[in-house]
Amino acid sequence: MFDYLFSLFSNDMGIDLGTANTLVYVKNHGIVLREPSVVAIDRGTRSVLAIGADAKRMLGRTPDSIIAVRPMRNGVIADFDVTRRMIKYFIEKVHNRRGLLHPRVVIGIPSGITEVERRAVQESAEMAGAREVYLIEEPMAAAIGADLPVSEPQASLIVDIGGGTTEAAVVSLGGLVVSKSIDVAGDEMDEAVMLHFRKKYNLIVGETTAEDVKIQIGSVYPMKQEKTMAVKGRDQATGLPKTVLIASEEIRQALMEPVQMILDVIKNTLEETPAELAADLVDRGMVLAGGGTLLRGLPDLIRQETDLPVHRAADPLSCVAIGTGKYLDVLDRLTHRRTGSVLSLRDR
Repeated sequence: MFDYLFSLFSNDMGIDLGTANTLVYVKNHGIVLREPSVVAIDRGTRSVLAIGADAKRMLGRTPDSIIAVRPMRNGVIADFDVTRRMIKYFIEKVHNRRGLLHPRVVIGIPSGITEVERRAVQESAEMAGAREVYLIEEPMAAAIGADLPVSEPQASLIVDIGGGTTEAAVVSLGGLVVSKSIDVAGDEMDEAVMLHFRKKYNLIVGETTAEDVKIQIGSVYPMKQEKTMAVKGRDQATGLPKTVLIASEEIRQALMEPVQMILDVIKNTLEETPAELAADLVDRGMVLAGGGTLLRGLPDLIRQETDLPVHRAADPLSCVAIGTGKYLDVLDRLTHRRTGSVLSLRDR
């Protein structure tokens, strides 16, 4: 009863705590924050200088006295203290009230993380000011956010390609029947682009440049009209600035190694799916979520490799955040376990 009364006056929120970006969904308001998961820190004092978009602009451009870091790696906390301060900043930015009215928070987590990593996420949010913390597996949150019928006795296949992890899961009757996770996603694609420049052109480029190349001309399937792009970096031999003209075909080739690993995860998930549920997928196919699915031609390549229908979610970047937010709508009706447990639709 008291939790219900508190919820009436508290901006309860769902958080997609991603490796690349953090999204915050506030109950009754939708997604109110979308910021890079980057923090700029003074190297000497460890004080925070900037968080989010301001900090991302500093990546690769800071003097020795400042470091710009991404405290989340492969979907889990790499730096506990910095992550706690980042979460606290985001919570305070969207939660205007103070005093006793701390928010309840639902956070999306990768399905394959350990119990220790789960506790680290929970404790970070609690120390950041959350009244109660609930964890939901990201594939389930993404499926809910994509409006899949997760509570029905039929298979829904969700593939979530984020910044640090790719997750493929078959959902039925409110639970994950089969789920696979791999630490290969958008970041590894960027690293593959950076490696290509070093090997072929002896050119060193930063993460931001590599990501921009991937967005501008990257693809995994032949395009009707191939593209070119001038890329600036530092010559590894001379140390001088250098510009090269690259074609979309070579970036496509550079991306194939991480993309093939993602395809293997999807196929492994399908191989372990029970026969009755696999039959559902013949007609229903799969839904793609996450920023990595925006890569040109990816749905076509997955369709070719699996011979299944492939659909991209209406808002792939927001699926997990929307899913955590929808959990807030039913949170008061859930018979949940202790604070910090992983919620399941079976708990209704």
